[in-house]
Amino acid sequence: MCLSALPVLCLDAIKCLRNLSWSSVPPQDIFLPPRAMIFLLVTLITATLFHPTTAIPSPALELRQSITTLSASQISSFKPFTFFASAAYCPSSTTINWRCGANCEANAGFEPTASGGDGTDVPFWYVGFDPSLNTAIVAHQGSDASSILSTLQDADIILQPLDSALFPGLSSSIEVHIGFAGEQARTTSDILSAVQSTLSAHASAKPSVTTVGHSNGAAVSLLDAVYLPLHLPVGTQVKYVGYGLPRVGNQAFADYVDQHITALDGGRGLTRINNKEDPVPILPGRFLGFHHPSGEIHIQDSNAWDACPGQDNTSKLCTVGDVSNIFEGDISDHSGPYDGVEIGC
Repeated sequence: MCLSALPVLCLDAIKCLRNLSWSSVPPQDIFLPPRAMIFLLVTLITATLFHPTTAIPSPALELRQSITTLSASQISSFKPFTFFASAAYCPSSTTINWRCGANCEANAGFEPTASGGDGTDVPFWYVGFDPSLNTAIVAHQGSDASSILSTLQDADIILQPLDSALFPGLSSSIEVHIGFAGEQARTTSDILSAVQSTLSAHASAKPSVTTVGHSNGAAVSLLDAVYLPLHLPVGTQVKYVGYGLPRVGNQAFADYVDQHITALDGGRGLTRINNKEDPVPILPGRFLGFHHPSGEIHIQDSNAWDACPGQDNTSKLCTVGDVSNIFEGDISDHSGPYDGVEIGC
């Protein structure tokens, strides 16, 4: 494509944004400040011009050799985590007592340890223990309509090395989204203290830890999954389940995650679930240096759930291949449904 076509591309991008299906989108996902709009337009144009056509292999994980369709029982095994991610959108005053309506009732045996955040400057979060799963849950809220700061962070696409005080011993080559890193740093001490208390209270059961979240809450939870093992007793398994996860870090980050998280439990330590034509998982673009770890499950239009091997698999059955640029996305798919569950409180 010649450069003279760029003005037309800009107009097409704006028209496409106006024509997207917004009717079922939560208000918090509609607001785009000028900075975010500029980022989105740059992403649209550059992705159209330079979108890669080859899959990026996973050097750290080759356990899943082909795309496979999950059984009904495998799909249902994720539902408790879906409700946990959805409950993170509820005020901390309700999750600390585990009285947040349907999201809490779906995991009625959950025992909360701590909760926090104000839903504005600091998104809601909570920590607790699920005896039926024998795991401590760490959950973070995604984008909130009342939190302009949270939305601005979504547009802050600079990569930076991880804070060595929070992530001791990790290579400076591992870089992450500066906005997600800043959001995660604000709650690390409270999260760590709550997880330590939870594990101590249930030490005889030797529980694992599972971090969960949706949207930018999924991004913060992924950083927690990297952070926590560095500060917990050796041998503590920290796993991850995320929904509508945007790209969080660079290739070195994706490789580290695959080696230390995804590889757990026979290659099932990390699962990131993408719904249909949700465009969020293809952002920020790979041309900006961002890459996903392995572990994708893509929900098809038929509602089949397909496990996609490798990082950023470009098969049409996987998100990067199905939603090759944002023009092909449908933002209403971002909130679900995930096996019948719409994310939100």
